[in-house]
Amino acid sequence: MLNTNNNAATLKRDILVRIAKLQLEGKLLDEKTVDEIEKIPAELIPDGSVPIRATIEDDRDIVRTRIIARLGHSVEDYDPKKPLRDWVKLAYEREKPTWPMLTMIQSACHACVKPRFFPTDACQGCFARPCKINCPKKAIEIINHRATIDWSKCISCGLCAQNCPYHAIIKTVIPCEEACPVGAISKGEDGREKIDYEKCIFCGKCMSNCPFSAMMDKSQLFDVIKHIMNGKKVVALYAPAIGAQFRAKSGQFEGAMKAAGFSRVWEVAIGADITADKEAAEYAERMERGDKMMTTSCCPAYVRAVNVHVPELSSCISETKSPMIYTAELAKKAEPECITVFIGPCLAKRREGFDSDLVDYVLSVEEVNALFIAKGVDVAKAEPSVSKYIPTVSGRNFAKTGGVAESVRIRLSDEYKAILKPVVIDGLDKAGMKQLSNYGKINVGTSPSPADCPNLIEVMACEGGCIAGPSVVTNPKLGAGLLNLYANAGSKPAPDGFPVKCNMDDVIKGEIA
Repeated sequence: MLNTNNNAATLKRDILVRIAKLQLEGKLLDEKTVDEIEKIPAELIPDGSVPIRATIEDDRDIVRTRIIARLGHSVEDYDPKKPLRDWVKLAYEREKPTWPMLTMIQSACHACVKPRFFPTDACQGCFARPCKINCPKKAIEIINHRATIDWSKCISCGLCAQNCPYHAIIKTVIPCEEACPVGAISKGEDGREKIDYEKCIFCGKCMSNCPFSAMMDKSQLFDVIKHIMNGKKVVALYAPAIGAQFRAKSGQFEGAMKAAGFSRVWEVAIGADITADKEAAEYAERMERGDKMMTTSCCPAYVRAVNVHVPELSSCISETKSPMIYTAELAKKAEPECITVFIGPCLAKRREGFDSDLVDYVLSVEEVNALFIAKGVDVAKAEPSVSKYIPTVSGRNFAKTGGVAESVRIRLSDEYKAILKPVVIDGLDKAGMKQLSNYGKINVGTSPSPADCPNLIEVMACEGGCIAGPSVVTNPKLGAGLLNLYANAGSKPAPDGFPVKCNMDDVIKGEIA
């Protein structure tokens, strides 16, 4: 994953901020000012800029395409002759988000060369020459005291790199393909990448790893602002990971959200408490009936990965709903006519929201940050607005790897704690998918079950947990520290054992009393 501080992230943010400002100022509806959106490409790529592509105009055209994606549209059928005002009009007419959640900017794709190994200047032309000796295809020769690879013979086995004592041979990769854990990205006939949405699990790794930001999420910020400006009751549901994105005291993020126009703010850690309670009860039931294992269900990228790519493990996925769904259910029960907006660091949650009648929109922390900037809201200076129902530390810790399994563990009775064998898969990559496949074989009996086989498996698609999601604005290492502060800020102590502690009706009564 690229560091959150990079030119691509800055450009994407600036586009969101500029669109949001124009929308909030009413300039996208006024016939006199609607074309101000056309000025954004030249403002962001001014005359005299050093072009990334062939010319400045090429760069500006890519910015126009990004604007269309930020308006919530797919850009695969982009028509450069169509003015941005027409795309704005379509965005205002849109009643709900459109499929798919991702869109591919072909003109931004670098058409990276296929992965290959090649020697660098660090090569010493050493006497041992282990690279040449160990090459099974005799593809390496030493020319002018440097190793040279004949790629017509090379099979990319990597033995040369493994054996070089100077680490002088490196492997180039295609970042998006390398990051995709399920092989959903491949080259088209033109050499540019394409996404197979039947395979895609919407983990967002391609989006966060592409140095040219060719894969983009289709923003839903425009739609949310539209509803806020129309006077609708727009309710925010923010994930625990969001508490680790802003340097703020308890309640200030909630206050900032209300200052940004949301009518009510629900902390999704409340839903996490419900999920943990129910998963603990489900685990006990499954073990009682003789199931081999149960996996957690809160990460939708993982759930889709299993259902599409490792169906042998599907029966092990917890039937408990995710914290987002339980919190949305709370919000709809409290205010049936409200518009629910989940806020998180995750692309997969956008897919989960798309499939749910309870979640109307899903915003990334990147989008909310842009909204704050556009409205001039400083989270650190916001008036605190503390909810009446305070979740547990364990509910807030759903945002980090191991947090879900621990939340389930502490809710188990001593009888089931004694038999618990938890394991955590920290980040879904190709190795993680292989591990899931092995568990699937054990589950259906095509592979023997080892004595130490886990019976509770937590899977996080992002390494480190949700605090490292593809749309975070804070470095995950810093986010981990901020999460610790946030999770312990006025939280209730974690429960211990049965029965269920978090009742929906009690939460609603306490929240709206």
